[in-house]
Amino acid sequence: MVSSRIPSVIALSCLTNAATAFVVQQPTGIKGATHAMVKDDNVEMSRRVVFSKSAATAASIASVITGNPGLAFAAKTGPTPAELERIKTGYERMCYLLDNFDQETTICRENGGECKRDADPVRKYMGLRSTTDPLFQIEKVFDKIKYMDIDPDNLEPIFEASEEWNTAVNMSNSMAFISQFGEYNPGGGKDEVLKYLEESKKQVVLAKSALEKIMTGLELL
Repeated sequence: MVSSRIPSVIALSCLTNAATAFVVQQPTGIKGATHAMVKDDNVEMSRRVVFSKSAATAASIASVITGNPGLAFAAKTGPTPAELERIKTGYERMCYLLDNFDQETTICRENGGECKRDADPVRKYMGLRSTTDPLFQIEKVFDKIKYMDIDPDNLEPIFEASEEWNTAVNMSNSMAFISQFGEYNPGGGKDEVLKYLEESKKQVVLAKSALEKIMTGLELL
């Protein structure tokens, strides 16, 4: 039986050999010192590249020995087609919410009963109410984008937009939550419900804008 520690030992050996493969003899003198500094920078860069590649190679070796291919690739997989479809579906739902905001955030009792504004649908459309909502924990999908084969120039705007998304979603959630209890808080009332509901809507607009930037970078729009 192969010891479970062997893959780790082999992987560590691969990384160690790669890291020590670049040994530079330092030149002497002023010109030599300057040359050495530049060369050191280049060597350090090379070490980083080789270390990165060696880490992947070591993981591959370990995966072969253990018979577990997921060991090498599980953490470096881009979003699945189904996950990208969740982004598109969530975006369409957000557009619908904003186009029908008053209707979607108004609940009436049956048989012509009293109607009141309710911010809970905002949280549902933003993926904050159920694990089946398309945008539920969608930030985990955003995190996988860096492993996709896309234009590198698109990555930075996508990462910035994902941060904007997180901020807008958190603020929208907070405003919607306050609105739900605004009528019952001391000094509150229907005006407070509407006030925070509108604040929540503003954050939904910002979240939608952030999602559009991400979809543009992914060529989903």
